[in-house]
Amino acid sequence: RGVVKRTVMTSVYGVTYIGAKKQIQEKIEEKLEAKGIDVHEIETEIYSACGYLARITMDVMGDLFTGARQTMNWLATCARLISSQGQPVAWISPIGVPAVQPYRHKQPYTVVTLLQKVILINNNANLPVHKTRQASAFPPNYVHSLDSSHMLLTALEMDRRGLTFSAVHDSFWTHASDIDEMNEVLRDCFVDLYSGPLLEDLKKTWELQYPSLDFPDVPERGDLDLEEVKDAPYFFQ
Repeated sequence: RGVVKRTVMTSVYGVTYIGAKKQIQEKIEEKLEAKGIDVHEIETEIYSACGYLARITMDVMGDLFTGARQTMNWLATCARLISSQGQPVAWISPIGVPAVQPYRHKQPYTVVTLLQKVILINNNANLPVHKTRQASAFPPNYVHSLDSSHMLLTALEMDRRGLTFSAVHDSFWTHASDIDEMNEVLRDCFVDLYSGPLLEDLKKTWELQYPSLDFPDVPERGDLDLEEVKDAPYFFQ
């Protein structure tokens, strides 16, 4: 479980085979070193084993998380269409925060002095967009924008109730006496957020921006009852 946990958890952020293999290898080497085994002596065997585990894990996730995979593919396809117009992918988060992906082809300059050569990187916003990175990075970036929206919606509701709240990404804190109420708030905010037509709204904004592009249909919703989240003790800890 511990070996593949990180890969499974990052699957919704678009982890690739190479990334999965690296994650698994780090965990296996950590476990072997804890047992006093010299990982350098069996480096080849570890490399092959990690490749096998990564392939099996990615295949299983593809079978189990079909809905998530379809959504990630849809997001990447839309991002590819937008970047083909020479534009960075931009969207408005559910709480109204505008986001623009900064990925562009960097332009290096070499400055030669009497002592050395210094390479400077131009990150000018007028440089051509990096189409590959725009497409591959958008699914995880969009999910992060949803995560942050959930966090801020929870913070606003906690403040409305006069409760203390602090958070770092997906780690939410409050006083011990208010934990039960915070658990109720964060679940209610989650259900409210994801009950909305998030992908449909996203597509509409893009169709207004790029009327010449033919965006694919939004993936069909699954049959998960979001209300069940409110009674799931391990949904969020």
